[in-house]
Amino acid sequence: MSEGVMGAVGAGRVAALAEPIIQVRGLTKIYHVGDVEVHALRGSNLEIARGEFVAIVGASGSGKSTLFHILGGLTPPTAGTVVIDGKDLARMSNQERTELRKTTVGFVFQKYNLLPTLSAEDNIKIVEYIGGRPTAFTPEFVEVLHLLGIADRMKHKPRALSGGQQQRVAIARGIVNNPAILLADEPTGNLDSQNSAAVLAVLKDLNERTGQTILMITHDPEAASYASRTVHIRDGRIV
Repeated sequence: MSEGVMGAVGAGRVAALAEPIIQVRGLTKIYHVGDVEVHALRGSNLEIARGEFVAIVGASGSGKSTLFHILGGLTPPTAGTVVIDGKDLARMSNQERTELRKTTVGFVFQKYNLLPTLSAEDNIKIVEYIGGRPTAFTPEFVEVLHLLGIADRMKHKPRALSGGQQQRVAIARGIVNNPAILLADEPTGNLDSQNSAAVLAVLKDLNERTGQTILMITHDPEAASYASRTVHIRDGRIV
């Protein structure tokens, strides 16, 4: 992690907050199931400022996961515009969207998605390799591993880690390439209350110390309370 990210606090971070890093206008997504149209998103608008920690809260089927996949460049919208860190997703090729996922957007998933045959360290370094970066942790990133409380667990494989530790490895993997945005989809969905609180505290601390922009999808109002702002989504509309 670069010194620029680690130093994005104080006056510099406050100034950066004025510039939205995510801009969504009139976002619509329609799935076709046979002859039936399913409206997952219905003209949603959203802005996320650089350096914010925002929770998107909604019940199952509200459209929050669809929003997550569109913002990450994983699925295209039916209509509307999405601008991520100054880049209009509609104007990007498939290869450019792949590059976006390598360099601009980091992901943390509910199910961790760690490779069981690799150590925690190698699960993180494989993302550096895919991103075309040197597979060596910088001193700044080692500080983040200490912040996450997993610096001494790097040689362990996932089966030797608790659920909370696996999710912290997943967080480290999501930010190792210094993405502008970290998208977290139900990051505590598979954790007990104690581990959930620990992971959420880490995300909050990461945001406050480094200025990492975090957008967290959750159905849990208690989890959302760790964010600096909460946005509600209902029936495909941000309300």
